[in-house]
Amino acid sequence: MCPPATESKSQDNTKLKAAVGFLSLATVALLASTIALAVNGNKSTTTSSEAAAATGSDFSSSKASSNFFASDDANVCAGAKLAFDNQLCADLEVPGPQAGGNVTKGYVGNMTVDVVPNTKPYYQSSMCPVNVHWHLGSEHYSYGEFDENGDGPHGNIPRPDWAARDLAESGEKVEDGFRCHYYDASDPKFTTPYDWKHCKGMEVGETYEVHWPHSAAGACGTVNQYQTPFYDGVFCNLDMDTFSTLAAQDIANAVGVHGQVFTIVNDESYFYPDMMRGMIIDEEMGMGQDIAYYTGSTTGETRSNEMCSMYTPITWQVDRKCHMISASSFDKLCYDMKMQRDDMSDDLHAHGSRELVKDDLVANNQARKALRA
Repeated sequence: MCPPATESKSQDNTKLKAAVGFLSLATVALLASTIALAVNGNKSTTTSSEAAAATGSDFSSSKASSNFFASDDANVCAGAKLAFDNQLCADLEVPGPQAGGNVTKGYVGNMTVDVVPNTKPYYQSSMCPVNVHWHLGSEHYSYGEFDENGDGPHGNIPRPDWAARDLAESGEKVEDGFRCHYYDASDPKFTTPYDWKHCKGMEVGETYEVHWPHSAAGACGTVNQYQTPFYDGVFCNLDMDTFSTLAAQDIANAVGVHGQVFTIVNDESYFYPDMMRGMIIDEEMGMGQDIAYYTGSTTGETRSNEMCSMYTPITWQVDRKCHMISASSFDKLCYDMKMQRDDMSDDLHAHGSRELVKDDLVANNQARKALRA
């Protein structure tokens, strides 16, 4: 038998009121809990910020304890360098072509070689940058751009005289290279000191040649991609047995270096935020547009016209033009290097420059074309 309709509505109203009351209390409780959590969260954030400020810590200094960088795996590229000691050039029956050479438009070396340089963008040959480092002055020579007529805060070093320069903070003496032509002692952007935070021994108004070694055998796309020394990155996935089976052309196609020369200025209009990935290519500013291609060797002040590098032949793609770049661009680069999974601290300062390679040790396979983005 069904209850009267009026009794049913009365019971439903009573249940509805009870439910509404319960939900109201629950909502108030939830709101109170949310507010309490927000307040506590703000207190916690404030406390952490204050603690960080008090200790002077930041993300850079806490890298070692960051879960993002934490890994149980060792550096898979550590010790991967294949050792080929420098040799006296005169003792070699046929020395491999050397670098850095003259990259002036129209120049051709005197060494006849069968290998040709890789003129494609390196990524099209499955190569990735495995390191970035730079040299004091330029190792390459481009007449009218970086040569014996350039200038800087310490003047120019006449060739063939070479002078070892002290690098402040780095505690090293390094061999000097050529200079660009931008420096003007009356212009404050070349003389105003910059407060360096991450790079060591760098100087506004000075010329530096930046190198980006690339390799198809690098740990491309992994946390171990960037390595110091760069040889570990170049040979990361290549052992001696495999290397010994490669033809010279195979090596030139799989290992290469970008080279670009800069004068540092204290002017933010010349800021470029990402120097880790390779040569700066900016058509409007003429950067990375006039490229010299040739095969050569590794460089550095341990090599000369008497002492040859045995890491040859590798492709060189060198910007013939000198460019101004802000000091903050370099400092940002050094910061990015510090943020890498593996230690790059030995490359946070300029390295010494090799003397200009004589014509007889430079390959005769120079090529030229623009390198577009």
